[in-house]
This record gives sequence, C-alpha cells and structure tokens, in this order.
Amino acid sequence: MLSNNASLTPRERVRMAMEHKEPDRVPFDFGSTSVTSIAGMAYEKLKRHLGSNSDTRIMAKQGQVAHVDEEILRKFEIDTRPLDPGVPDNWTDVEIDPFTYQDEWGVQWQRPEESNSYFLLKGHFEGDENGTLEAIRRFQWPDPKDPGRYRGLRERAHKLHEETDYSVVFSPRATFWQEAARIRGFGDFFSDLVMNKNFVHALLDRILEIRLEITERMMAETRGFIDVVLFSDDLGTQSGPMISMQMYEEFVKPRQKIFIEAMKKADPDAKILFHCDGCIDMFLPHLIEIGIDGLNPVQVSAKNMGDTARLKREFGRDLFFWGGVDTGRVIPFGTPEDIFEEVRRRIDDLASGGGYILNFVHNIQDEVPPENVCAMFEAAMEHGWYGG
Repeated sequence: MLSNNASLTPRERVRMAMEHKEPDRVPFDFGSTSVTSIAGMAYEKLKRHLGSNSDTRIMAKQGQVAHVDEEILRKFEIDTRPLDPGVPDNWTDVEIDPFTYQDEWGVQWQRPEESNSYFLLKGHFEGDENGTLEAIRRFQWPDPKDPGRYRGLRERAHKLHEETDYSVVFSPRATFWQEAARIRGFGDFFSDLVMNKNFVHALLDRILEIRLEITERMMAETRGFIDVVLFSDDLGTQSGPMISMQMYEEFVKPRQKIFIEAMKKADPDAKILFHCDGCIDMFLPHLIEIGIDGLNPVQVSAKNMGDTARLKREFGRDLFFWGGVDTGRVIPFGTPEDIFEEVRRRIDDLASGGGYILNFVHNIQDEVPPENVCAMFEAAMEHGWYGG
C-alpha cells in the first residue's frame, strides 16, 4: 500500500491541511485519540488479518479502545501519532465486581459479559438528595496536582516531536459538560437544567476548575511539541441537539470559551480539535466564534451532517474537518465498492482547498470486517491525492 508520490512529511501534510492549504495528499488519521481508533475485539481481528503478532494495549477503558501498533500505522501510511497523559499516583479504579468499576469521578461503569465496552451505570450525584451545593462541597474530587498525571509527559512529547516526523495529537481528557452529566446521571442532570440551575452551575464550575488546571499543567509540559490538542464535549444526538440553544448559551458556551482561551494561551501553535458527536450544525457558528479550529468526527449518519459538501461550503473557511467516513452503515456492512464510493465522496466534498484529515467516524467497532478497514485506506490512497 505504500506510495512513492509523497513530497511532504506527515507533520507538514497535517499542518498544511489544518491551515486550509492543499498538501500533496489528504492526511490520514487512525488511532491518535480514544475517539479516532478501534475497539479491542475489532483490533484483534484486524491484527490477525494483517498477520500482526503484537500485544494489544488499551488506550481507553470504557470502550476498550486499542492503541494501534506502529507496524499497522506505517502500513496504512497514517500521518498522526498519539500522546496520552499519565495516570494519577493516588487513584486506582475501584473494582466492584469483575464487570463493574468506579472511576476517580465517582462514576460507576459496567460491562456486559458478552461485550468489551463499559456503559455508564451510576453517577455519584444521582438522586434528589445529592443535587445540592452541600453534596458538591462534600465530594472528594480528583486531585489536579497528582504528579502521576504529568510524569514523563514532557519527555514523551519531546521524543515524538524530535525523533519522528509525524503530527503529534495530544489528548489531555479535556471535558466538563459530559463529565457533569455522567456524575449527576443523565436523567437528573437534564432535569436540573430546568429545575435546579444553581446546582448545575456550581457542578460545572467545579469540574471546569479541575479539568482546566489539569489541562493547563499538561500543556505547559507539552508546549512546542504537539500539533493538535483534543477538546471533547458531546452536544448532539442522532436526530438533534441535546439541549436548546438558550441552554447552550447559558451553561456551556461561556465555559467552553474559558477552556479554549486557556488552551490557546498554553500553546498558541497547537490546533484545537473539538470532538462532538451527532447533529450539531447549529452549534458550529458558536464554536467557531469561541476559537475551535477543527471538528471531529463529522458524524455523517446524524441529521443535517450527511451533506458534507454543505458543511464545507458553510463552515470550511473557519473549520477543518477530521473524520467523516461513515461507520453507521457503510464501513460495517458495505461492499468494497460501497467503501470506495464513500471515501471518494467525503474527499470530494471536504478536501478542496485543504481542511480535511481523513478518518472513520469515531472508533471502529467489533462488527466491522478487517477487510473493510483495509479497503477504507486503500480507497483513501487512491482518491486522496491533490493536483490530478
């Protein structure tokens, strides 16, 4: 699959695309973050298909998201490489039973026996009695100063930047909105947005304070060595936004603005990639206004998101797009011809003038045949060249 036509380094290629310039070809991403990789069981199938005997390392526990081995990244000519933070010294997830654990935010996760993914079971603040300011004060919050989070981070970032020519994508676990929903429990949280606003503001402020300190400390370590930093907060469902625009402007946007401004100050050269699933086109003007540089995953199966030519036309001057190859129908169930057509369409819609980094929409799941993963990158290499 390796080509002989490349004229840029992977880092140069990604940087040009993010700056809305046309590189030699569309850059490829796979495995740079826990939202752009592959689930563990699907990865085992892919390794067998490709004849890889490497051990599987897990990047994210909830979805059992795998690190993609360097051998496979090179085979698919991937232009990105991941940089992950360390783990805290003073917290170990509490094992409740073989299929259930509690994380440092007090959230319980459970995995069905037949699955490799964990699902939200219970938030620490669920129930009327826990929706109080006193409950927020009593909770033992994660320690943002825990040295384990930062140990070796600068050295790993420096090594990736100086010893490789790949684009370094850093995931500091920057989120606050979806963390609040998990901690409170989705049912209680969305009721609180109407009935218990003081609690919501206090909860969001406390989470923002902690996540912001962690992110600023981490980016002080990685400054000058990363190309992309990931910021995540889900705002959309398959058919529409999770909240009204009025609620977004009250609860989310001002805090997002604080977070983004802090990240830009911490490293002005790093592009901010915002991960948000679902139908979110109505939020894009606001996200552009407060400084988001790129959008992932461009969930084309969601309402209003499938017309990628429209998204490029309306928002492509301000945003680069990262993802876009349909994992709802085409990649799991399509033929090679279907996959080639899907890849061609997304490149035709999104790549003109730069501004497109190609990847699947979110992580590859267990039902995806490994042949289809390979077909996506084969199609990308065939269709992804600029200048004829």
